[in-house]
Amino acid sequence: MNLFAIRAIYHFELARTWRTLLQSIASPVISTSLYFIVFGSAIGSRMTEVDGVSYGAFIVPGLIMLSILTESISNASFGIYMPKYSGTIYEVLSAPVSPVEIVIGYVGAAATKSVILGLIILATARLFVPFSILHPVWMVGFLVLTSITFSLFGFVIGIWADGWEKMQIVPMMIVTPLTFLGGSFYSISMLPPLWQKITLFNPVVYLVSGFRWSFYGISDVAVGISFAATLGFLTLCLGLVWLIFRTGYRLKA
Repeated sequence: MNLFAIRAIYHFELARTWRTLLQSIASPVISTSLYFIVFGSAIGSRMTEVDGVSYGAFIVPGLIMLSILTESISNASFGIYMPKYSGTIYEVLSAPVSPVEIVIGYVGAAATKSVILGLIILATARLFVPFSILHPVWMVGFLVLTSITFSLFGFVIGIWADGWEKMQIVPMMIVTPLTFLGGSFYSISMLPPLWQKITLFNPVVYLVSGFRWSFYGISDVAVGISFAATLGFLTLCLGLVWLIFRTGYRLKA
């Protein structure tokens, strides 16, 4: 294992975060804070509790998950697409660095950014609504696992995309709507029976549900199923990454 190569890629990608601090950290934190103000304070003050939890506190895990999913995909996809765009990807591929080390460097940096962002938003949420964390170890586990999984997904998107527009399609047109419809702002038990069954086909439901369970011990889906679904998607992303390097898809063309 070439730890020097991993460290070089990892530190280079993290350095980009500090150079673009307003875009990487400040912007998503401010956007999420607006959600807390509008939904948590304004609307939440006029709504009853959801499953015994105040509405403002209920949406905290969902809003954190919304930011984690979008930022993980964005950071990882940009991290690998930029070398493709500038042509420096060939220097990386020709260096004595294995595909595993490349993935660890890029995905590790993107996941680290997402975890840091999630913790900052968690601290920011305390300024707007009081909440508790019933299972802090599980909370951190879901946070890290989700960040790694969707950073891998973003890595796949960055390799697949052959233009800046394509890189934005999946996060904006698919992931964000699925997150809004995945129980971020409500419990799926509030939906009609038919829509409850349809919603279970949304993979984000399992992520939000498991993450919310770590806060309040309540969930729309059993925590074991949520954890298994996350691991399943992680395995799928790992398989796609392996296939990309195995075939050289859009890397060696």
